[in-house]
Amino acid sequence: MSSSASPTTQAALNGPVPQLPAEPLVVIEPSGGWRTLSLKDIWAYRELLYFLTWRDVKVRYKQTALGAAWAILQPLFMMLIFTIFFGRLAGVASAGVPYPLFALAGLVPWTFFANAVTASSNSLVGSANLITKVYFPRLIVPAAAMLAGLVDFVLAFLLLAGLMVYYRVPLTLNILFLPVLILLTALFGLGVGTWMSALNVKYRDVRFALPFLIQLWLFVSSVILPSSSVPQKYRWILTLNPMSGIIEGYRAALFGLPFDWPAIGIASLITVVILFYAAYSFSRVEKSFADII
Repeated sequence: MSSSASPTTQAALNGPVPQLPAEPLVVIEPSGGWRTLSLKDIWAYRELLYFLTWRDVKVRYKQTALGAAWAILQPLFMMLIFTIFFGRLAGVASAGVPYPLFALAGLVPWTFFANAVTASSNSLVGSANLITKVYFPRLIVPAAAMLAGLVDFVLAFLLLAGLMVYYRVPLTLNILFLPVLILLTALFGLGVGTWMSALNVKYRDVRFALPFLIQLWLFVSSVILPSSSVPQKYRWILTLNPMSGIIEGYRAALFGLPFDWPAIGIASLITVVILFYAAYSFSRVEKSFADII
């Protein structure tokens, strides 16, 4: 029995050899583990980070009558409420600083942190259309939400600076440490917000529980009371709260008070731990973001 190729097979053998595409075919899959944490990848998409940050800034006060003025009004109203109830009625000590100034110096960094955590935690769900259609490092989304809050922080800080001028508070060399504290606030907010954003994708209860937890957190973060007013045997609890040490650091930098270096050191250490844990947790569940959202 002779073997002969069919006409169709013979034509295929005699036809042109298939050519590889001119451009290489790249298949992109979400990576697990620490590869997702590559700062090189985030730097490569820095223009997207800028775009998402600016988008969040514009969307934040879209269709509002007062616009960005809310960045000043929010801490201002809170300062007035705290001054009336805690400064005047309760007579809370304020480390020798006028209580309105004391309260605002705590509210400005606290508001930045709280807004960064809230915005970052909802950022992935809010960017679902983008995440399901375009590849980019997903960490850019919560990072952009945090960076957008810097605009509000700057505006609120102008109010704080004006109040310092009104009370004639002199600046000292302590002010040189202020940029470090701002960076520490941003990194801690990014760490907590990134962690919450990954949880919020799987468990939508997070967005309902988080506002309550943040309000509760405010009352144990030295915003209303100085840490010196807490009995010595309980003061170590405040030390475990990074925002307490950070806020006390702001007051020391702005008003020339002594720094509580152990509290700032512990806050820095916890911030680093939270950042790495949040990024690692984020990277482990990143593969399923597009499917769950």
